Amino acid sequence: MAETPEHPAPTAPEGADGVRLVPALAPSEVGEVLALVAEAERADGAPPVSEQGLLQLRAGDARQQHLLARAGGRVVGYGSLLAEPDEDGAPGALVGELVVAPADRGRGTGRALVEAALAARGERALRLWMHGDLPAARALAERAGLVRVRELMTMRADLSAPLPPLPEVAGVRLRTFAVGRDEEAWLAVNARAFADHPEQGAWTLEDVRAREAEPWFDPAGVLLAEDERTGALLGSHWTKTTTGEDGALEGEVYVVGVDPAAQGRGIGRLVTLAGLASLRERGVRVVELYVEADNAAAVAVYRRLGFERSGADVVVAAPSRAGAA
Repeated sequence: MAETPEHPAPTAPEGADGVRLVPALAPSEVGEVLALVAEAERADGAPPVSEQGLLQLRAGDARQQHLLARAGGRVVGYGSLLAEPDEDGAPGALVGELVVAPADRGRGTGRALVEAALAARGERALRLWMHGDLPAARALAERAGLVRVRELMTMRADLSAPLPPLPEVAGVRLRTFAVGRDEEAWLAVNARAFADHPEQGAWTLEDVRAREAEPWFDPAGVLLAEDERTGALLGSHWTKTTTGEDGALEGEVYVVGVDPAAQGRGIGRLVTLAGLASLRERGVRVVELYVEADNAAAVAVYRRLGFERSGADVVVAAPSRAGAA
């Protein structure tokens, strides 16, 4: 790791052996990191690494780099780093997620991970996710001079309350997803619907198949709205269910997307309500979703459906050496 006057190589936190940047993890290290992530989620009430980051970690994605902090032979801190592609396909901003073991916080490990991420970015901009927007993470970002550039809000609703009736949309029918048949059409609509979204719009067939292989995946939870005459996919609502620590079934509005060419016909409301009704029929009483905090129109729609803010994931950034955020 190169040392520069602006961002010196990270010093070892108190009681630790320093932070290493490694291109790949051994299977035993993957297990240690997954245990650390699970421990932090239990302590903080929010997952410190995104679902996409964990899928890439388990799959050994070669695009992902890793920061490891050890103390006494244990992994006490971890960072995932991934270069976002620019519009021309070249590596763009370096995007990271960092986590410190709950029992080892307050000893400089978080600061050392941030310093290592700054050193690893080279000339690129650096963006770090703060999942849960925890006070300690906010303080660490402020000390490092990182600025808040994005807020992904979480909202929750109680499905025990009555839902509005499904709207009638002329010429549109609903059906469930067929594995092995609908992936390409779903991806095409997803790419158009989320063309300006830095994560969702970049999904590939491999991303879809990775989720189909997850234990929570249920094709019956993916509702498709299609043109009755042509069969063309117009929009969809992918729902997700997991079992909470109390054994209760928890629901998520995973992905709602409408083809831009079909917007204005009420398809978004149709698939959203149909998905919520489906979750309710499966026994879900609390449902969560993620929405960009500055998307006032979407937030207003969800509030009318009974959703209220429950938290946020925040991105903090250091600009590139050229000054671009």
